Amino acid sequence: MPADRQQIRFCRAADGTSIAYATSGNGPPLVKAANWLSHVEFDAKSPVWSPMLRTLARDHTLVRYDERGCGLSDRDAEPSFEAWVRDLEAVVDALELERFPLLGISQGASIAIAYAVRHPDRVERLILHGGYARGWLRRDPTTEAREEAEATIRLAELGWGRANPVFRQYFTDQFIPDATPEQRHWFNELERISTTPASAARFMRVFNEIDVVDLLPRVACPTLVLHCTREHRVPFEEGKLIASLVPDARLVPLDSMNHVLLETEREWKRWQEEVLAFLEAPAPPDAALAGLTARERELLELIARGLDNAQVAAHLGLREKTVRNHITRIFAKLGVDNRARAIVLSRDAGFGLRRAA
Repeated sequence: MPADRQQIRFCRAADGTSIAYATSGNGPPLVKAANWLSHVEFDAKSPVWSPMLRTLARDHTLVRYDERGCGLSDRDAEPSFEAWVRDLEAVVDALELERFPLLGISQGASIAIAYAVRHPDRVERLILHGGYARGWLRRDPTTEAREEAEATIRLAELGWGRANPVFRQYFTDQFIPDATPEQRHWFNELERISTTPASAARFMRVFNEIDVVDLLPRVACPTLVLHCTREHRVPFEEGKLIASLVPDARLVPLDSMNHVLLETEREWKRWQEEVLAFLEAPAPPDAALAGLTARERELLELIARGLDNAQVAAHLGLREKTVRNHITRIFAKLGVDNRARAIVLSRDAGFGLRRAA
């Protein structure tokens, strides 16, 4: 995805932090929650990320952003899990998005889960790749794990910003061990330019303590979980845990060692097919109806009773043009293209059971 095909803008998070976000492609929105090591400008030209970004922007307006402390967002902002969720809220609000699919990769999956539970009216469906609901020290609280985690953080503090990539190569080997030399070189550079050594250490400390396990049963939208079976950064068992606790989630195991699936891998085509098919599938009626606003549900009730646009407008004290605009949005959310199908779907869900006054 050439950089000139995306637009980069900035918004303010709840605490005033400047967040850089980018949009690319055309069509309905698809939002990607930020994950560690992002740079909206640098990623667009990446041999690691750009194939995925092109796929996602093919039929959608892809929205992605740099989390605080990374990329073009404010570098000196203090990270926390709550702040990351609020940063996602700020980007969605800046674009005035009503309802959209949400993608979370790695720690971005836990952010996406928390956002989906807080905003069930906005998240149409959830895609989670290489995600986890428990940080390293939550799933392994042993003394040995804590010592290893602190040693890893110290390694970042000492060597992250150096011109020699030998320190950063340790992290690259965790993310993409089965990569080409070009992909490895680019990922080493991403680590260097995306954040500072001090910020990298602060990020890791927050990652290690993430715990959204209790939120998983409360996810109310269709969910697709993809996870590489032989990766070490986030064990496959963590993907299984998410899929087992999110209601009706579907798990797609991918035969790969990499945390980030690469275009050069055999499973890349399957990843594309699974994700695009999931995005294109019609939303279940219950999920579609859950995304309606209170006003839209009120209109749908009247439509289900058999009232025409003029009657709906008179009943609610609205202009007929306003009613038409509302109905257009309702049809889009329900995935229907005419009034008759909307009436059938809404009556099946219990709308229109009372007679019109």
